[in-house]
Amino acid sequence: MRIGKEECQDPDRALSLEWLETNGCGGFASGTVAGANTRRYHGLLLVVPPPESHRYMLVNHLEEWLHLDNRAISISTNLYPGVIHPQGYSHCISFSSTPWPTWTYTFDDRTVSREILCVRGQSTVVVRWRLLTPARDSIELRVRLKLTSREYHALHHENGALSPEATVTAQRVTWQPYHDLPAVQCSHTGSYHHLPEWYRQVQFPMEQERGLDFQEDWWSPGELLFHLESGREQALALTSEVVDDIEIGDLIRKERVRRVKRHKAAKAPDRFAEALRRGVETFLVRQGSKQTVIAGYPWFADWGRDAFISLPGLFLVTGQYEAGWDIIQSFIPFVSEGMVPNRFPDLGKDPDYNAIDASLWFIHAVDRYLAYSKDTKRVRLVAWPAIRQILDGYRQGTRYNIKMDIDGLISGGMPGVQLTWMDAKIGDWVVTPRHGKPVEIQALWLRALQVGACLAAQFGEQDYAAGCRKDRRRALTSFRTRFWYQGGQYLYDTIDGPEGDDSSIRPNQVYAISLCDDLLTHEQATQVLQLVKEQLLTPVGLRTLSPQDRRYQPRYAGGPRERDSAYHQGTVWPFLLGCFVSAWVSTFGHTSKAKHEARSFLKGIEAHLREACLGHVSEIFDGEEPHVPRGCPAQAWSLAEPLRAMVEDLGLRITPDPANSVRRTRPAA
Repeated sequence: MRIGKEECQDPDRALSLEWLETNGCGGFASGTVAGANTRRYHGLLLVVPPPESHRYMLVNHLEEWLHLDNRAISISTNLYPGVIHPQGYSHCISFSSTPWPTWTYTFDDRTVSREILCVRGQSTVVVRWRLLTPARDSIELRVRLKLTSREYHALHHENGALSPEATVTAQRVTWQPYHDLPAVQCSHTGSYHHLPEWYRQVQFPMEQERGLDFQEDWWSPGELLFHLESGREQALALTSEVVDDIEIGDLIRKERVRRVKRHKAAKAPDRFAEALRRGVETFLVRQGSKQTVIAGYPWFADWGRDAFISLPGLFLVTGQYEAGWDIIQSFIPFVSEGMVPNRFPDLGKDPDYNAIDASLWFIHAVDRYLAYSKDTKRVRLVAWPAIRQILDGYRQGTRYNIKMDIDGLISGGMPGVQLTWMDAKIGDWVVTPRHGKPVEIQALWLRALQVGACLAAQFGEQDYAAGCRKDRRRALTSFRTRFWYQGGQYLYDTIDGPEGDDSSIRPNQVYAISLCDDLLTHEQATQVLQLVKEQLLTPVGLRTLSPQDRRYQPRYAGGPRERDSAYHQGTVWPFLLGCFVSAWVSTFGHTSKAKHEARSFLKGIEAHLREACLGHVSEIFDGEEPHVPRGCPAQAWSLAEPLRAMVEDLGLRITPDPANSVRRTRPAA
């Protein structure tokens, strides 16, 4: 993604464009093309100290000045009450996100570049400056670091508890503003001068827009001085790790080689698909012994539902089977009462199991993994026992009244608990409770029974296979009888709820077509898809409720209550395009015409890659034009599901990296 001079020097545009660097350990660096932080989550060094799973913002920003011709020219941008100061963006002539965020600035006849990169597998970020044009004399670069060392959801304010001390040695300085949070170590190629001061009332307009507190104070411990000369780079590395020595040049070279090698090894012929493929690594995280998927940046952690919906698009269609298996295997030890966790809380508390669908998505993901990898041995020895636990747990009944009813369908729910992906809750108010038998849960259950029957037969457990087939026949008959809403010629969203059957026009019914090919007749599937296309489809995803419904919310805006009440009441979700494309091709055939039309449904998010977080797909959009992007600017399933559909349904081929193929070793029992 390359942004030109006109956009870089337009403050509104440059402030709306975000960049994201992740380190594979749960930490990240992020900001805007303009250089200013517009969110509390923007910063240079945001880390997850092991063995915790909680994030801390340690270093928020750099203030940078170039001294040339007796002038001090800032290349930084900050937001204060009613003013943008300084306005470093006005000197920027280009920004590129490849291979990492890089800015180019010009001053008269001089050109300077600035780069930021996270080192994979380390809580380390590197910033590098280079003078790109010949100059008679060196240029002095003065840099001030801004620290808060705070919990990443919080805001920081000037206080007397902060320790202003610094430990200074040659080419290294260490600060620890608060004794109970990690220290920040800075290795650098310049000289350090300890001159503490506060920068007050920094503004975060994105937080203000979300109805949250939006102002904080940054502490700056001192200044670093560098001399920029042609052909010689200057840099600093910030880390929360305890290390004896950091060779910054080696870190940069190794990270460049790693990224170039990774992108050369796997390619997609379609530019849009290639852009999505490049974003996959962003979401893969190892925390201790657990490999997981971050659901979205900057504020989501790892969610079971998101991980298993995303897994085929992130790791299977891209040929990263080992990563896919690691995710599957990481969740298996946590299977409890026939359920996989839906969420691992930030502070390392016990997992949450509040999802009726996460366990069923797990079964679907294992089946897809087996279809791609042919890794029968590991699935049989490791994953199959977990699948049996889930199937038996749902049959016998488990948490939150989740159980197989007498009609073979899955019911669940209790007051004050949200169990499906439509999970917004405000205090004790569950906005879309969907208690009873939600339509997509039945599709997932029928799919899970189908997988169970096939695997049991393959593994020689004929009685168990027969039981799965029997249960599926009963559930299939019940689904066909109960879910078709004759008055509207589409599927109920939920049946047997506290208030009866719910005929709301929602996108969940599409899963009855994309996951199974025998739940609806061709005529019924056609009617459902035409209705969804007419009332729910937008250029960037599917609305969560028809605009004709009196509860429809066209905008996701305002404070937390206003936003949560709209979250699934009309707000557009791009990840749903995956199942819609799959259902469309399944219904109208794998013809060039059907595929061409299905591909057209993705054009809006293709254009969106140059909005919000560059190279990524946002979590949600407004239901009405201009469909403003909202929520997390980089969401795993928003990227994964369109990519999966392009490969599995539209016939796109991605050349996989051979290094990511399945290890042919004996699996653990």
